[in-house]
Amino acid sequence: MARKKFNIPDIYQSPIIRKVKDANKVMDPTKKDLEPSVLDFGPVRFFVPRHFGFCYGVENAIDIAYDTVENYPEKNIYLLSEMIHNPTVNEDLQARGVKFLFETDGTELIPIESLNEDDIVIVPAFGTTIEIQQKLKKQGIDPYEYNTTCPFVEKVWRRGKQLGKKGYSLVIHGKHRHEETRATFSHSADHSECVVVLNPEEAQILADIMTGDRPQSDFEKYFGHKSTDGFDPQKDLEHFGVINQTTMLATETEEVMEILKEAAIEKYGKADILDHFADTSDTLCYATNENQSATLALAEMDADLSIVVGGYNSSNTMHLVEILEQTFPTYHVRDAEEIESPQNIQHFNQWDKEIKQTENWLSTKDQPVNIAITSGASCPDVLVDEVMLKILDYFEDTRTVEEVIKPFEEEMDEVA
Repeated sequence: MARKKFNIPDIYQSPIIRKVKDANKVMDPTKKDLEPSVLDFGPVRFFVPRHFGFCYGVENAIDIAYDTVENYPEKNIYLLSEMIHNPTVNEDLQARGVKFLFETDGTELIPIESLNEDDIVIVPAFGTTIEIQQKLKKQGIDPYEYNTTCPFVEKVWRRGKQLGKKGYSLVIHGKHRHEETRATFSHSADHSECVVVLNPEEAQILADIMTGDRPQSDFEKYFGHKSTDGFDPQKDLEHFGVINQTTMLATETEEVMEILKEAAIEKYGKADILDHFADTSDTLCYATNENQSATLALAEMDADLSIVVGGYNSSNTMHLVEILEQTFPTYHVRDAEEIESPQNIQHFNQWDKEIKQTENWLSTKDQPVNIAITSGASCPDVLVDEVMLKILDYFEDTRTVEEVIKPFEEEMDEVA
């Protein structure tokens, strides 16, 4: 896909991270180097991964949404739900007059039936269901006119449709309540029998039902609420493929695929496996893959702690946290406001699903303090800048931002 030039509002532009990223693009255009960049401020150093922050799909969504708001100030503009999972972006759009029709869990805020054909409805980056598209059409609204659905989500839908035409069922690796998975399930169920699995553990349960190592009744117990009506694992998994929610851990999707492929081999034999199990590895999102690979490299650094910036309902952000917390004390913050002092930080714990307070999280005495920092695909780089600047305020005699980013500017000048 050719890289489109997006118009990103100035409020999201980053004076620090942007220059680091631009220098890395110039020095490593093929994106083969995953070694994190080091921003050395003296008493504190930040390790920054090669790939993080806004991805193609998010930039595309922001470009379309802000362009729409600017060009139609006289019209009612609605988003189906959060355009991306970042509160800063969504709150700014609301401040500009954009209203949400649904909560992220699908709870209705404004009835679609109350809209008219002159209203504008922006479809978020996650896409939407066929049912909602039909409701919009009934109101005289074209659901594709202001469609910010990520191209890589649409790629998953197209691959699923190709398999559906060949009579394959689909296993969807994702969180069944997530907007993207709800949309993918809806589009897939239009042509195929479908079931959603959350993780390799659930994939193994489904595999055991397939092979007869678990009773058929377990299907209803574990998957009855997230499968098409009448799904029969014995009949419908005779020919199937695995597609995913693009923000899931790519390594986990591959594990899900392998578990189910092995079950198919056990049941149908290796010789005919291509007839029973479709290879869908080409549907994995490149940006998710890049960001997760860069985060794995970040986890190898000699850091004292890590900070992940992003929305608390952002799936891809939570997976970055999941990677880093295996190695360092890791704090998931939505922005710099969550950092109160070196003695207190407020952060999200995805396992307990609650906001937590941690005391004495940052020692300013043992220097230098090494901090790994990254952000989710829906997080503006400027929020990462603000977190770094706030932390720098807790240290004395730090080098200036101009000094620290000068080597990156010189790298760009050399190539230019």
